[in-house]
Amino acid sequence: MDALNDFIASAGDSLWTFVVLPVLVVLGLYFTARSGIVQFRLIPEMFRTLTDKTPTDENGKPQSVSAFQAFTISAASRVGVGNIAGVGTAIAIGGPGAIFWMWAMAFLGGAASFVESTLGQLYKVKDTDGFRGGPAYYMQHGLKARWMGIVFAVILILCFPLAFSSLQANTITATVSATIGTDAAAWVPWLVGGVLAVLTALVVFGGVRRIASVTQAVVPAMALLYLLLGLVIVAMNIDQLPGVFASIFTQAFGYNEVIGATLGTIIMTGVKRGMFSNEAGLGSAPNAGASAAVTHPVKQGLVQTLGVYFDTFLICTITAFIILVGTPDLVGATRGIGLTQNAVVGALGSWSSVLLSVIIFLLAFSSILGNYYYGESNIEFITRSKKALTSYRVLAVVVIFLGSIAGADLIWNTADGIMGLMALVNLTAIALLSGIAFKLLKDYTQQRRAGKNPVFTRDLLPGVTGIECWADEASVTGPIDIGTRLRENEKHQDHLHSPAN
Repeated sequence: MDALNDFIASAGDSLWTFVVLPVLVVLGLYFTARSGIVQFRLIPEMFRTLTDKTPTDENGKPQSVSAFQAFTISAASRVGVGNIAGVGTAIAIGGPGAIFWMWAMAFLGGAASFVESTLGQLYKVKDTDGFRGGPAYYMQHGLKARWMGIVFAVILILCFPLAFSSLQANTITATVSATIGTDAAAWVPWLVGGVLAVLTALVVFGGVRRIASVTQAVVPAMALLYLLLGLVIVAMNIDQLPGVFASIFTQAFGYNEVIGATLGTIIMTGVKRGMFSNEAGLGSAPNAGASAAVTHPVKQGLVQTLGVYFDTFLICTITAFIILVGTPDLVGATRGIGLTQNAVVGALGSWSSVLLSVIIFLLAFSSILGNYYYGESNIEFITRSKKALTSYRVLAVVVIFLGSIAGADLIWNTADGIMGLMALVNLTAIALLSGIAFKLLKDYTQQRRAGKNPVFTRDLLPGVTGIECWADEASVTGPIDIGTRLRENEKHQDHLHSPAN
């Protein structure tokens, strides 16, 4: 088993170092420049669109989940062990400097997240629960490459509802075991695994709307609870904050290596753990973003970019501060959840271990639900068989139980390798389709400058095929008259389809 783990770790490191990282950086810079730094320029719009009213159908019912619910589904997947165990691993391996690279990749990744989620909305399809979509769908309908969509769907299913959800369950088990103590450690994994499996089954067999209703309640609560915990610890050690910021920036470039970390190790650790946490460009968030009913694809692109910032600049940063003010000496520090847990207990006392266990449970369980939904969306892309969907749901529940009793190292390394492959397939697709996303962005900003609530219909992109929805999407005030909409946007056509664009 050790030999297999070493092989997977080595292969994954090579993939990230020589392929994934260069592609991420180049495309991140390209998307940032081409979009006019959309991930910074339209931050106010991100908050505005988050609270948009949900478009309704002819019966006055919501067409699908709301923009906010789609945000919470994606946040549920993003905000999990990556924010606590992942940050702890990044700091233990790469030192404080790894946090700088997490921040840097979150900013560049914000542009990639905008592109992928905008495309996910554009190429979404209708289903019984509302809408579904994601990279597999824009690969099939946008690139006319169903084979590529199937490859991506298979990789995502292996990565999120299987590997990543196993990690979430494993982290919950490790935290509960540490809280209870070694005397009970033998039976804890089995009990925790059983409870998690039952809770997961109760939610996932209820469909996307039940998942959305659960995440809508859990995600804000868990985020607020964790932020309050972190702010208390930071406030207690406020005098150390200048030194923490200094260590993050100075050690980002390898000048003051911690535990022998080289510059390459620091960067790679920050990038991998950052992508595991915020999922920017990975191709997962568009699956949630596509489920939303909005009046313009760009709206969900902006909302999902905000999700990247929420995850990295807020939740991950709080974790980093908790660790760095509580563990100034990182030599020999425990990796993963143990580092964060020790820092919290050291600052607040043993009682806080129970509170942290509750928080981690909420974080990880909501991630399991988000990961499950990503898998379901891609199962339905491959086949509409109800038997296949039921089998997938059973497998997803079983994996939660197995992840609770398995060793963590092999799961982490396997997940890293699969995540790299998944990112490459998705980044290739959005690079080829990004021009369409930028045309949509131009239309959106033109409508906003005209004082309108931006509305898109597929007639605005007459040269683009494969768009199944958006023929007569309902606006927040009722159905759109296509003739009127065409006249209103006629002046935009020359800009959208000119040779310069």
